[in-house]
Amino acid sequence: MLLRAYRFTDKSGVVLLKLSIALIDALLEGLLLIRRAVAGVVLFIARTVWRILRPFAGLLVAVLMIFVNLLRRGGAQTAQAGGGAMARRAARAQIKATITEDPLKAQNRTLSAVTVVLLLILFGVVLWATNPARTATTTSGGAPLDLAAAALPTATQSIILQNTPVPTATPQPAFLGVRGSMAYVARERGQSDLWGVPIGSRDPIRLTNDPADERHPAWSPDGRRLAYASHKDGNWEIYVLNIGEEEPTRLTYDLSFQAAPQWSPDGEWLVYESYQGNNLDVYVMNIQGVLNGSESPIRLPGNSDAPDFSPVWSPQSDDGRHIVFVSWRDGNQDIYSFSLDDQSVVNLTQTPTRQEDHPAWSPDGDRIAYSAFDVGLEKVFVTSADGSGGAQVIAPGRAPAWSPDGSSLVAAVDSIDGTQLVVTPFAGSGVSTAIIPAQAGATSLSWTLTALPQTLVNAGGLPLAVTEPLYIEQEERLNADPPYRLNTIGGVSVETAVLSDRVNDSFIALREQVAESTGVDFLGRLDDAFWEITRPPQPGEPRPNWLQTGRAFGITRNGIVGFPPPIEVVREDVGVNTYWRVYVRVSDDAQSGQLGEPLRHMPWDFASRTQGDVEAYDQGGRLKSVMPEGYYIDLTELAVDYGWNRMAAGDDWRANASTINYWLFNQADGLSLYEALREIYAESQLGGFVPTATSAPVVPTQEG
Repeated sequence: MLLRAYRFTDKSGVVLLKLSIALIDALLEGLLLIRRAVAGVVLFIARTVWRILRPFAGLLVAVLMIFVNLLRRGGAQTAQAGGGAMARRAARAQIKATITEDPLKAQNRTLSAVTVVLLLILFGVVLWATNPARTATTTSGGAPLDLAAAALPTATQSIILQNTPVPTATPQPAFLGVRGSMAYVARERGQSDLWGVPIGSRDPIRLTNDPADERHPAWSPDGRRLAYASHKDGNWEIYVLNIGEEEPTRLTYDLSFQAAPQWSPDGEWLVYESYQGNNLDVYVMNIQGVLNGSESPIRLPGNSDAPDFSPVWSPQSDDGRHIVFVSWRDGNQDIYSFSLDDQSVVNLTQTPTRQEDHPAWSPDGDRIAYSAFDVGLEKVFVTSADGSGGAQVIAPGRAPAWSPDGSSLVAAVDSIDGTQLVVTPFAGSGVSTAIIPAQAGATSLSWTLTALPQTLVNAGGLPLAVTEPLYIEQEERLNADPPYRLNTIGGVSVETAVLSDRVNDSFIALREQVAESTGVDFLGRLDDAFWEITRPPQPGEPRPNWLQTGRAFGITRNGIVGFPPPIEVVREDVGVNTYWRVYVRVSDDAQSGQLGEPLRHMPWDFASRTQGDVEAYDQGGRLKSVMPEGYYIDLTELAVDYGWNRMAAGDDWRANASTINYWLFNQADGLSLYEALREIYAESQLGGFVPTATSAPVVPTQEG
């Protein structure tokens, strides 16, 4: 029996040893596969287990030695017990001696026992090392680490397997965290549309695409409707568009001019500007009352005989009890606040030397932002809503709008590459950050917290309605020197009715558009078109000049004279240069509100130079005291549509009437004056106008 029990025990040990070896082999094979898949993870676990087991290495060796000694001591005691018996005990001793003498079986038993002990120890260590209670480490402050948050990487993070610290992500400035969408106006191919852009995106989409002009977008308080002015039905009216729908709702039906709508905080009223009785005033309307015919628009009490325009309703935080607007009632363009409670009017800016425009309420109702030219730059200012304290300059730009939380301002900033919509933090710290490049001249910004409909965004907005170019320049390059010829501009009354073959078609198209917009053929008569290279200039005029390139023309200068004069000229100081914006008066006989719009900016009075006013004489004139009545078109804007740009006044324009230059427009197309001359003249014809190269100075050398 003892022999059978021993053999059974021995065979069981061998089986257990083989099973252990197989288990170890499988474990090693699995570890090998895991190592091939994620070698870094295995290395990390191996290092961790080794760090855990290293302090117990000595203890493990001691346990193994004790176990081996016990096995040896037990074998010796069994041999001594069988030595003093009779024949049966002697046989058993002989059998025992025979078994003990087999060293391979003893080694197998020892290895089996050691393997079992190692597996048990390893299993216990793994359980101890992976105990959740042990791995719940703490932060430096003692608070438990949030594993749910720490274990999930964000879209901009990645899991770092190396034993290196994870870099901390730079927090996004708070003023950029406000989302939503923005609406603005951009002009393309001679007409203005409303555009929208999701905050954080660089892909604006067209919100309206009627061939007529749309302007002055304003988001409703809930961000689902857009109020604006449009010329789509023949004259300027107020419309409301539910974003995502095709057709807007028309709110006004009047031959007079209506524009610049803004919402009341409850979304039930609109305030806007309207030209009635030859005066631009502020009106309010109840939307539902106007739609069902029960109410009519109301002229805001407290209006004056001077132009009042660009109104904005105060937010809910002010209970909607004030309306700010721009007015000329004190002789300059200031921002005023009207109280709906006591109907009082307060001048908030009071700056005789600066013309403010585009007011915008802060969401908390405490401040007014606006823009104005200051020292040659258009800047964004902020002042208190009650008129106390001075104005604070925030950033460059025009037509500002507040973010929905009031933490930042966005404004349009012009550059050589076009216009950027730039957001600037107002509360807290940060730096100005460009949001989106827009078309040159983009303006009338409005910001809402509501996102644009995803279907509209996915569709990329509405398509461009005007697909045909405004003109096609038919030009012919000659295989000669000069490479281009002059071409006629028929029907124009001027001394030499020709322009360069590269620009004559654009002028003809511009002339037709101005005639259609004003009802008169204003460009059918010019003071200047092409000048011969031999023509002497007037006193103070440069020589050569752009009129000698065939790429410039001059409108009639005495258009500023008359009752009323055919044109009005508004001064604009941009940087160190003075420019002029020319408005052409619309024929009273050709329209009843369909053509043009009233003036908002006071024209320059050149005649005051010769009327005994010393200051006006020194300054080259002064602002007019009364806004001209009637409707006008912006000739400067139309000219840009067709490639023609106004020219800056000369540095001495205040003392030299020949260099005022409000009458001059040119189309340089990136050419220098000399390059433009070479298009229609051979170099031998330019005489002294050919630039000569300056020799580089010779630097003496020393030899030796």
